[in-house]
Amino acid sequence: MKNLAFLIFITLLNPFYSFAKSNVKAKEVFKTNEIIWGLTFINENEILFTEREGKIKYHNFLTKETKSLTAPKVVASGQGGMLDIVIKNIGEKTYAYYTYSGKVGKTVATILARAQYKDKSLSRPEVLLETKVYSDTSRHFGSRLQFKDNHLFMTVGDRGERDYAQKLNYHNGKILRLNLDGTPAKGNPFEKTKGALKEIWSYGHRNPQGIFMDANKRIFSCEFGPRGGDELNLIKPGLNYGWPIITYGKEYWGPSIGEEKKAGMEQPIVYWTPSISPSGMTIYNGKKYKDWKGNVLLAALGSEHLRRLVLEGDKVVRQEVYLEDLDERMRQIRVSPAGEIYLTTDSGKILKVLKN
Repeated sequence: MKNLAFLIFITLLNPFYSFAKSNVKAKEVFKTNEIIWGLTFINENEILFTEREGKIKYHNFLTKETKSLTAPKVVASGQGGMLDIVIKNIGEKTYAYYTYSGKVGKTVATILARAQYKDKSLSRPEVLLETKVYSDTSRHFGSRLQFKDNHLFMTVGDRGERDYAQKLNYHNGKILRLNLDGTPAKGNPFEKTKGALKEIWSYGHRNPQGIFMDANKRIFSCEFGPRGGDELNLIKPGLNYGWPIITYGKEYWGPSIGEEKKAGMEQPIVYWTPSISPSGMTIYNGKKYKDWKGNVLLAALGSEHLRRLVLEGDKVVRQEVYLEDLDERMRQIRVSPAGEIYLTTDSGKILKVLKN
């Protein structure tokens, strides 16, 4: 098994960890040649998904029809490109909200846009937010989306400029809370703070590539650490999640970064050393697998598996790993309207999770 040494090591570190269960398998239901970064369900059989090189596509699982839709001009370099996508019904209209990396002045920034979706087409695209970031790198765009009532939460990575995750006048390393038109939501914690960007909900994040809301409307996010120190956090308004002042990760060349704890900075619900590279996440609230109800499901990139976390309140009491034998970098995870679980991979696959 490719990841056996890793699994044995992490088991010794974490007594709540267990090996994969044989009753969880995956079936390939779609294949392309590009990295599938984002996926959203229109209905049980129809989806929209993004390919990181710069495409938005429609696919029907029943008819097998696949169609390229209108997409923005992206800067597909490094970790950037066409990123997340989420469907939202507003009144009688259906919108696809999506994020991508694009030119903003002389900088490549994470951009939020939306377009109207109807009959396998996107029309009337509009840019809602061009993030204000300091960076000349092509990494750590973050960029996952989550709706909560009539607001949109959006993650932004530190863009490889770690100190800016602590600066409230930049979007680097932040989670934003927006109105549906991309403007700052009323009641955001820094709306009256001089010099602060009004969109900011929380700060001190490194590269959050997962965000989701549970049945109690709590917002959770997972993020990449450097060498170790990946985190799952419960996101609350105005709080500082510490990066890069506190972290359980280390520099890639060895030394520690900052401290592990500091007053006024939030501790993660759980962290992983060595890294598991948690990308997309969901909290299962479907009807098909009742024994997974309320569990956090993570698509793991570097450690190539599906991970399930059992929560009691805001504590992780059990972790299980599945599908590591597939040797697939898992990028995003989504639950269909019928409660089926789907994963996307960097090899261009969409996998349907099958559980006995």
